Amino acid sequence: MMQKPQFVTLEGVEGAGKSTQKQVVCELLASRDIPFVETREPGGSLHAEQIRELLLAPSETPPSDLCELLLMFAARADHIEQTVQPALARGHWVICDRFTDATYAYQGGGRALPAAWIETLERLVHPTFGPDTTILFDVPVDVGLARATQRGTLDRIESEDRAFFERVRASYHAQAASEPARYVVVDATPNADDVSQSLRETLTARWFS
Repeated sequence: MMQKPQFVTLEGVEGAGKSTQKQVVCELLASRDIPFVETREPGGSLHAEQIRELLLAPSETPPSDLCELLLMFAARADHIEQTVQPALARGHWVICDRFTDATYAYQGGGRALPAAWIETLERLVHPTFGPDTTILFDVPVDVGLARATQRGTLDRIESEDRAFFERVRASYHAQAASEPARYVVVDATPNADDVSQSLRETLTARWFS
């Protein structure tokens, strides 16, 4: 079994089921008495949660794409310093809903901002730090958006059009293909119980075999 505490991130387009399946990951760790912390991005610390409100609240004058990108990394810097790294130092695993891969997907893919800008900020904020495992819940955009709409009111980014999310999904696919050792890609199209079962089996084999 792994001894080093792991930084595990969950990624996917809207409606992919990350929130539901995150509990499966947490239950798997709890069943083996592994201490863990759940967190999210943007957010996960005091200042990062305040930035989250700025980023996601609907607005008649939304931030520019560049402002959005900078706010994402401002929140991330505080989150890593205040929450993620202290938890890992205590020996806790960290289960995080979204991380820098989401920035490449949403601001890079969706907003079409240059990858070089994101790379520069990544080197500034966490040059030698990143996830040990990234679980990508993959679902067709139409299916994901239908699920997200059923949940209720959408935030500012969730309200983007289908073409935006197609670019986001394509970016996630490209990232997963470029780092197959880090990524676990889960087909999130089936019902939640089937996805959960597949996820348990995959993670058990990855972490505890």
